[in-house]
Amino acid sequence: MIELIKYVVSRFAEKQDQVEYDVVEDGKNVNVVITLDASDMGKVIGRQGKIAKALRTLVRVGSLKENKKYNVEIVERGEKE
Repeated sequence: MIELIKYVVSRFAEKQDQVEYDVVEDGKNVNVVITLDASDMGKVIGRQGKIAKALRTLVRVGSLKENKKYNVEIVERGEKE
């Protein structure tokens, strides 16, 4: 599933070398935090969040096979605590 997330993000992010993926598994829950450069935020999230919503929908449908629940969060570099 992480490969799917990376593939979709790589299609929209221009500074792909600055994209970070933090994956934390806790039983059946998997939290994926995607950290992007400020200039790529709008491109990856899309107008009115359409790309981000579509990404989350793809991940939700794809994760049914794995019997896990994925939570995808997109943050700007510097916002991560």
